[in-house]
Amino acid sequence: MATDKVNSNRKIAIVTGVVFIIATVSALLAAALTPRLNGTDYLTRVSANVTQATAGALLYLIAAFTSVGIAILLYPVLKRWSTALALGSVVFRTIEAVMYITAIVSLLSLLSLGQQFTTAGTADSASFRAVGGSLLSVRDHATLLAVFAFSLGAFMYYYVFFRSRLIPRWLSGAGVVAVILMFAGCLLALFSNSPVTGYTLLILPIAVQEMVLAIWLIAKGFTPSVIQSMTVSKDSATKNLPE
Repeated sequence: MATDKVNSNRKIAIVTGVVFIIATVSALLAAALTPRLNGTDYLTRVSANVTQATAGALLYLIAAFTSVGIAILLYPVLKRWSTALALGSVVFRTIEAVMYITAIVSLLSLLSLGQQFTTAGTADSASFRAVGGSLLSVRDHATLLAVFAFSLGAFMYYYVFFRSRLIPRWLSGAGVVAVILMFAGCLLALFSNSPVTGYTLLILPIAVQEMVLAIWLIAKGFTPSVIQSMTVSKDSATKNLPE
């Protein structure tokens, strides 16, 4: 029984690691493919890069769904140490996905608006730019809220990792620090009313951290002694229950 549970947790670790990689790579590729939405000619630029913008939207959608998948996959393992934090991680990463989808809808709306703007030429350009500015604002704020939600959800599972020693403390501790840096970037973006993507130096550590964690989970999995001790304790408690 204990061996079966250990093997099950090993499979969870591998699948979670793969999903971590998909989520991180999708988000990075989406950011690279999406045309720059700044300056005065962003509507013309986005309409001239329809394929790139659409591919970016699709990759952002993949990143949104896999972000929820990470928390769901980790839930059955983390709940043994803290059901509240494990569930909280699922909730916040779901909020993250919803906000990213909102940002995706705004991006696709900008794409349609850009094509209309190009067709219309200079006619009523002020109205097009006004609508475009509103869509950009929605996209930026939705992205900021998504990153806030990610920071809270990630902090919860890294904290459980740190307390439980499911992964080495140097790895979970680095995750906590990286999440705090990203949260700081969110606060700076909020109070400066600027896109959170502008704080690359504060975002980069968590991107690297998530990839390192993914590789660790695939190669090593959760600490076997921790999983086994928790499984044995649970089995002993079950046996001691009155019939």
